[in-house]
Amino acid sequence: MDLKSTTERQGKYVSQVIHFVHGEKKTIFNIDSSSIIQGEFTKMWDKEGRLFMVNAKNVLMIEVFKQ
Repeated sequence: MDLKSTTERQGKYVSQVIHFVHGEKKTIFNIDSSSIIQGEFTKMWDKEGRLFMVNAKNVLMIEVFKQ
């Protein structure tokens, strides 16, 4: 099911800066915006097929940038 994520409006591939509750930040490049599946662990794949899982309860904010 296509949830029409707002991230997809930024383009096919995006970079995300994920801000965690304890002040840590991680940047992930070349995420396929159509692959994002939200849940307790948000899952996303990059251009090369790597899977990233992020525990949503530890996230304060996500910045999204076009590639």
